[in-house]
Amino acid sequence: MTLLRDQDLARAFDHASHTYDRLTALNPGYRTDLLRSARRLRLPGDGAGLHVLDLGCGTGASTRALLRAAPRARITAVDVSPGMLRRALAKPWPAHVRFLRLTAEEVATAGEGPFDAVFGAYLFRNVTDLDRVLAVVRALLRPGGRLAVHEYSLSGSAVHRALWTAVCHGVIIPAGTLSGDRALYRHLWASVLAFDTAPAFTDRLTRTGFTEVCAAPVAGWQTGIAHTFLARNGSAAAGEHAR
Repeated sequence: MTLLRDQDLARAFDHASHTYDRLTALNPGYRTDLLRSARRLRLPGDGAGLHVLDLGCGTGASTRALLRAAPRARITAVDVSPGMLRRALAKPWPAHVRFLRLTAEEVATAGEGPFDAVFGAYLFRNVTDLDRVLAVVRALLRPGGRLAVHEYSLSGSAVHRALWTAVCHGVIIPAGTLSGDRALYRHLWASVLAFDTAPAFTDRLTRTGFTEVCAAPVAGWQTGIAHTFLARNGSAAAGEHAR
């Protein structure tokens, strides 16, 4: 299994950006699942007065989900792929949504934040140093700030592992091959198998210092394959006091 990392992965996403939305549309419930995960942040007052980070925004599907879940929040969406960002910027957005080409570490050093919430969809299994990026995300959050991670993370069951491989080899990789992006979609298959299981990622979030950590399975065919992970940076009371 060959995994793409760093610049190789960014270039693969650049190349795939022109067909990415069409291919993800083949996944039943793709946008509905993102919206459900964004709503699980449970941001008060439709997000009024809050600053939310969409980390690894891609072509903007996760940003759109955040905007629907918290229409009054100020949203900063970041990604490292210029091609994906161009696709995102070509879509209509309100003035309180902006897009930047930054890594998580660069968000921290660019003076962005702190944030009341962070949303990361299909991101964390693609980073080289997962523990470092999670520590950066925690540092970007206000005390009591909320994190939602929408990610392919297997339950640990051999059945779900076999189902993921069958879907990838039967549908995802062939579709990616037709679009000329076979390497990226083989990476997708391999990266999920290599990533933490849902219990392991939950434990990792706790070790990083997040509190109130829990995992909720994504519905439909992805049950046991994708999860929403929810966590806080400290206690809810601390966040309310900070605001």
